Amino acid sequence: MEQAMENTEEDTVQLHGDEEIIEVIDLNDTEQTTTDHLVEELEDVDFADADDEGWETEDEMEAEQDDSDLTFSKHTGSVFCISLDPVTNNLAVTGGEDDKAYLWNVIDGQVVFECTGHKDSVTCATFSHDSKLVATGDMSGLIKVWKIDTKEEIWSFEVGDLEWLQWHPCAPVLLAGAADGNMWMWKIPSGECKTFQGPNCQATSGKILPDGKRVMVGYEDGTLRLWDLKQGNTIHVIKGHDGHQGPLTSMECNKDGTLVLTGSTDGQTKLINTSTGKVLGSFSVGNSEEKNMTELQDSISVESVGFCNVLPLVAVAYLDGTLAIYDLTTQSLRHRCKHEVGIVHLQWEEASAVVATCNLGGAVTLWDARSGKMVAEYRGHTAEILDFKLNRDASIAVTAGGDHKAKVFCLQRPDR
Repeated sequence: MEQAMENTEEDTVQLHGDEEIIEVIDLNDTEQTTTDHLVEELEDVDFADADDEGWETEDEMEAEQDDSDLTFSKHTGSVFCISLDPVTNNLAVTGGEDDKAYLWNVIDGQVVFECTGHKDSVTCATFSHDSKLVATGDMSGLIKVWKIDTKEEIWSFEVGDLEWLQWHPCAPVLLAGAADGNMWMWKIPSGECKTFQGPNCQATSGKILPDGKRVMVGYEDGTLRLWDLKQGNTIHVIKGHDGHQGPLTSMECNKDGTLVLTGSTDGQTKLINTSTGKVLGSFSVGNSEEKNMTELQDSISVESVGFCNVLPLVAVAYLDGTLAIYDLTTQSLRHRCKHEVGIVHLQWEEASAVVATCNLGGAVTLWDARSGKMVAEYRGHTAEILDFKLNRDASIAVTAGGDHKAKVFCLQRPDR
């Protein structure tokens, strides 16, 4: 060891360009350290003229892989939400941090019109069931409705801070949940209004059932209320031990509306019978005994849930990157599909057992729920994907990203 130290103090070999020059440096006699010497050497390097190879940043390397077929670049801030028109699937609406919303064509990326006049980040944007109207809402609570064929604003209203916005499945009726706990319902464009008074906390999520007569609303305190839209009263209230212990984050119903799946920051997913209001099951992953409640909420918050249409399966996406596939009949965990980063949203394909996810790593991933295996992955965003939608036949995915971009991905699989 001593001999090695002596050698280190005696000799240093330096390479300059193509010539090999050996200098003998007595480190005991010089005041300049090796680090200082390297700094001086680097000052002489002209990075502007140097070959780019080997000097790429991580973001640049990620940007090199772009599997998308179209990029929409009109937004100047993060794109928070995206929806597809349900009739043709050819139009998308996006809302962003730049206080703007755009209606645009997913085939050529051309803007149909801009939804002007918002004064805060646009976090909600959605089409009516017949694709004739589009509603946009910003964080301040300003909601606007636009008639697509005339490109005109036909209605606007301002509520408290907006949490969610949803069209009725078969009528020009719009529902919204607000931070004050109220749910609003309007006929469009007349503006006839009805309010549904919740607890004194945020109405964080809502889902209109397929019958169009009832809506399930989840609140910040973990309670759930099933409302009768016509009568304006609650049919069922689920709280306490049966309810969630944290704010509701996501909600989905099966095709006939008999079952609702709810997710929360408490890491729990509840399966609820909408006729009886009874909790039929509770799903969770991870060992909560090893974590305190703060860590539990930070790591395994449920971000998205959904029912498979073709098999008795449900999917639950967690903030820790776990996609869990549960058997609806036995309520047992069937597959655990692990992502390297947190999942933001999931959506099942309409006519298969394939579930798609978008994540904080900027990728869209397809998983076969029968095997638990990844089918495909699509990249192109240089930041997190904040929302995405599959079209009806699952041939494309449209995405909204933190990189100020929306993208269209053509999803090719061997079985198509």
